[in-house]
Parts: sequence; C-alpha cells; structure tokens
Amino acid sequence: MPIRVDKQVYMLQSEVFGIFLAPKPIKRIVRQEYLLLKVIIGLLLLTGLSPQSLQAQESFQPQEIDIPEQDPESAPTDESILEVADSETSDPEEELVSTSGNVGDIPEQIIVNRFEVVGNSIFPPEQIDVILAAYQDRPLSLAELFEARSAITKLYTEQGYVNSGAYLPPQELDNGTVKIAVLEGTLEDIKISGVKRLNDSYVRSRIERYSTAPINVDELLEALQLLRLDPLIENVSAELSAGINPGTSLLEIEVEEADNFTIRTQFDNQRSPSVGTNRRGAGLEHSNLLGFGDRITFDYINTEGSDDLDFSYALPINSKNGTLRLAYGISSNDVIEDPFTPLDIETESEYLEFGYRQPLINTPQREFVLGLNFSYQDSKTKLLDEPFRLSPGADEDGNTRISALRFFQEYVNRNEQQVLALRSQFSFGIDVLDATINNDQPDSLFLAWRGQSQWIRRLDEDFLLVLRGDLQVSTTDLVPVEQFRIGGGNSVRGYRQDFALADSGLTAGAEMRIPLLRVRKLDGIFHLTPFVDLGSIWNTSDVEIDTDFLASVGLGLNFSTGTGLNARIDWGIPLVTVDKRGDSLQEDGIHFSLDFGF
Repeated sequence: MPIRVDKQVYMLQSEVFGIFLAPKPIKRIVRQEYLLLKVIIGLLLLTGLSPQSLQAQESFQPQEIDIPEQDPESAPTDESILEVADSETSDPEEELVSTSGNVGDIPEQIIVNRFEVVGNSIFPPEQIDVILAAYQDRPLSLAELFEARSAITKLYTEQGYVNSGAYLPPQELDNGTVKIAVLEGTLEDIKISGVKRLNDSYVRSRIERYSTAPINVDELLEALQLLRLDPLIENVSAELSAGINPGTSLLEIEVEEADNFTIRTQFDNQRSPSVGTNRRGAGLEHSNLLGFGDRITFDYINTEGSDDLDFSYALPINSKNGTLRLAYGISSNDVIEDPFTPLDIETESEYLEFGYRQPLINTPQREFVLGLNFSYQDSKTKLLDEPFRLSPGADEDGNTRISALRFFQEYVNRNEQQVLALRSQFSFGIDVLDATINNDQPDSLFLAWRGQSQWIRRLDEDFLLVLRGDLQVSTTDLVPVEQFRIGGGNSVRGYRQDFALADSGLTAGAEMRIPLLRVRKLDGIFHLTPFVDLGSIWNTSDVEIDTDFLASVGLGLNFSTGTGLNARIDWGIPLVTVDKRGDSLQEDGIHFSLDFGF
C-alpha cells in the first residue's frame, strides 16, 4: 500500500477505494485502514464467495488423487507372445531317458507294490499316488512301466512345466519297488535383444522373478504380458528352446522400446473463475532418463491469474515395480474475479512430496498396491501486497503450513470386458517442519480418509458404461487445502469449478459412451456421452454451508485417437438452482478439455 510523506504531514492514499484520509499519525491511520478493509471484505462476502474458498481454489493440492481411466482392452491375453519350440513340447522325457543309463534287467512282467518318486517339488505325494495307483499291485509289462513314468511327465507338462520330465534310473526291479526320478526343468540362460536406452537388467529382473525352477511356461507368459503392459515397452516377443543339458531351456526375448520422450499440451476451462477458468499448459516427460526406467516430468500450467510449475522424479528399485518418487511444485495466484479484483489478493504456494509405492500383487489382470507419502505444503496469502490472514487456520501473516503422512492402497481388476479401479487414502496430519498448530482453528493435526472408485464396462464394441465415485470423511476441521470440493468438469458438471467445499463430502457420476463415428485414418472415435452427476458436502463441526448438495444431467461429445489426441466438451444442466457468480462458460454449464501428447 503506497504511503506518501510530505513536510511532516502524513497522508495515506488508498488506490483501491480512492479515499484520502485527514492527516494523522501513521500508526493510527494504518490501524484504521486495516479495520476498514476488514469491514469491506465482510460486505463483499455477501456476494457469495468466502475467503477460505478463495484460498482453497488457488492453493496447490499435492495430495489430490485421481484414478486414470483404463481401457478394458489393456489386459493382454495373446499367448503368441511366447513361442515354445517343438523340441521342448514333443516329449521332454526322451532326452532324459537317453542319459539315464540302463534301467537294469527287466523281466517280461513284474509286480509293483509301490512307486518311489524322487525329485518332485511341485505336486503333493497324494496327487502322485492317485496317478500311479492304476499301475500298482498287478503284473506290469515293460511298456506299462514306461507308461507309468510318462504319466508323471504328462502331469508336469499339462501344468505348464514343459521342460520337466520323469525317467527310470538304473535300479533292481526284484523287490516290488520301482523308483521314478523327476528332473525339473530350469532356464539355462536368458538372452535379450532389441534394448537400446533401457538397461537389459530392467527386462531380465522382471523375467527372472517368474523363472525360478521348475520353469513354468504359463508363468513366463504372464511375465511377458506384464512387460507388454509396461509403458517403456512397445512390443515384446520370446522363444523358449532346448538348452544344452537335459531339463534346461534357453529363453530368447526380443524387445521393442517405446518412445521415451513425450511433450504434452493441454487447454481446458477446469480452473476456478477467481483466477481465470481457461488453463493453458505444456509438459515434458522422459520415461527412461538414466536407463533404469526412471521417469522425470516438468509441467507448466497457467491461467490469466495463475502460474503453476511442477516437477517429479520416480525411480523403480525392484523387479515388482516398487518405486520411489519425489515431487516439488510452486504456484502463484492472483484473484481476478470481481468484486475481489481491487483487493489484489495473492496466494503463493509450494509443496514437496516424497513417497514409496509397492505393488504386492501384479498380474496382467490384477494389481494391488500399498504406498506411503510424506507431503509438506506452505502457502502465503497477501492483500494489497501485505501479508493477510484470509482463511481459517492461517496465522496472522497469512501463512499455512501443512505436514502429513498419507497411506494409500490401490486395486485394479481388468479384463477384455471391464476395468474396476479402487483407491483408498488415509491422511494423518503431523507436527513437523514448523507446521501450523492452532488451539481452536483447523491446523496440521488432522485425520481424514478418502476413497475413490471407477468401473468401466464394455456393453458392445466401443460402447461403454462409466461409473465413478469419490468420498472423503474427516474426523476434524480441515484447512481449505485439505477440504473436499464439489462442482466442475471432474466433479459435478454444470457448476463452476470448486463451487463449494467442506471437511467431508462425496460425488458420484454415471455416463454412457455411445460410439458415433470412427476415423480410421487417425485411429480415432467420436463418442456421445449422456451423464448424470451429484455431490454433497458436510462439515465436522456445526459450520453452516449455504449450498451442500449439487446435481446435474447433461450431454457431452468426446473424441480420442490412438495418436495421443483427446478432446471433450460437456454441457451440464443444473438440477439444483444456484446464483451465478460470473459470466464464464462454467457458469453456463459448459466444460471443455483438449489434450495432445506426442
């Protein structure tokens, strides 16, 4: 706020309100002006915007979670990815017999009282006994004796152990006991070709996890299918052939790497009107920076009144894709929406996140993940270029610092017809790094749970049903950045972004994606998307909410291509009448987005 001093006469000029106050001592003038601003802000609140909503809309939300949509076709089932050489599957026991030596002098018929099977580590003895029961306690010819041995080999090969087999070792056959030995197959070597920037140990470690003895072709196929799902791999094929020694195989893998470098651009109107609805953004990503599958990203997004810059780095540290992740971001936001523009409200924010994500179950059809993040956020609010407390929880200088541990769980189940994705997160606020601690205001000591779900079902070719849900429950009052919001293109369409917020809340939505036109040259398709959305919020304490429920129906048009272009426009019709706060497209129920990556 500019202060002009002239010949011992102190004059305070307010550029905001055009008020010239009579000469007074500076301290007294500043105090009165400060009180005046408080009164004026209180009057402006009658327009329907709250200070906490202003700050919440402009602050970073590093803990914000979202379930990315997955196409039901993303679960590969093509068994041609692995070719098994005929020499391995024809009769693996033949090579074993040729090296086992002579069985011994065998009479034309023998009576077998019991079989002794050695070398088996897979099947329970009871299962072996059932197979061999037909060959016991009766006279057996030489052919039937080898037939019993072949029955054990068949048990292995039918279960996918294609390079395992049974044989009759040298022995005396005059005591009623016949020994059958099993040689369980192993991998002699894994040869990898086609990798360029990607370290071949990345591929090797993910195969070796499924190649412990005895080798199972179904498990190898699963490992290869997971590699095909890996965003670092464009395509993969393999051949399993006979090794040099009996019971061994050679696995040769041909890998085609995906493009590592991606440029993303976006344009949408999914930001709060208080800082400008239209977002422009660009991002850079390298998914294999040092050859270990490590991913680095830079993203910049701005609106008329905001600038956001984000950085992240993720490093996989084990063959099950356990990943360490570091993220940092800064944001600068100016409120440009009337009637708050003259107050020159500014929010500066930065966040830091560090976490670990570990899949415990990881198959082409299912994934279950546990993870833990630590997040820290520091936001500062100014009014007329001076620090100012604008929302609950902030200190006298307008600062809010939140430190939290966030324990999350993720589950995905997918097949050719549907995808089910679930996510749960427990957030525990903690008192570290000079976090904000208050006696009777929201602060960094809190406990909240958030759960999200999404189900995509293929009803017909390119005809999809999409259901989604989002729920947050808090046991304490929350600072605005931790609160749940309703309204906007990713919440309840037909209303402005972050129309209302509270400690707890839920949203739900359903939409049909009806195919209209396929553009084969672009590998693209147009979908008509009728939808219905609803949302509700509530506070832990008895703080009243002007509008705590929203609902809408609407229609959208979506166009997506296999080349990275996604465009969407939705028109939502509010079912709950609310007062308009501006003239943006959001106020008219229109939400759009355009994303392109190359």
